[in-house]
Amino acid sequence: MSRMSLLSSPLLLGFEEMERLIDRVGKGDGYPPYNIERIPANGVGRDGSRAERTDRLRITLAVAGFKRDQLEITVEDNQLVIRGRQEDDKSHEYLHRGIAARQFSRAFVLADGIEVQSADLSDGLLCIDLVRREPDRLVRKVEIGRPTKM
Repeated sequence: MSRMSLLSSPLLLGFEEMERLIDRVGKGDGYPPYNIERIPANGVGRDGSRAERTDRLRITLAVAGFKRDQLEITVEDNQLVIRGRQEDDKSHEYLHRGIAARQFSRAFVLADGIEVQSADLSDGLLCIDLVRREPDRLVRKVEIGRPTKM
């Protein structure tokens, strides 16, 4: 029996890869917790002129205990992937261990036109700023060819 999904409509062509991305991202354990917020654009470009309209987003992950060199941020196939790797410190003898050294991988699917602008780590929070540029509207006329005689 084949699986039906929202993207399997005959009117949506070429979205198979997007469906695979959604399936891959949907699998996760919820660690680390995160926020996603929209940052209002100020409307002024770097040179003082009116800037093009851009949507700005910020993803904030709670990564207490991780150092910069233990975090990795990559963009792979329209996915923003954040990985954290901690080594277990064998030099400590714990009477109680409530803070585990753990690894994580958190992925976010990025729409076309979204770019990672910057990333900062401060007070146990990793903030990743994203920008969505307004795409150029392209209209292209497709000529209808004449049949060839065989």
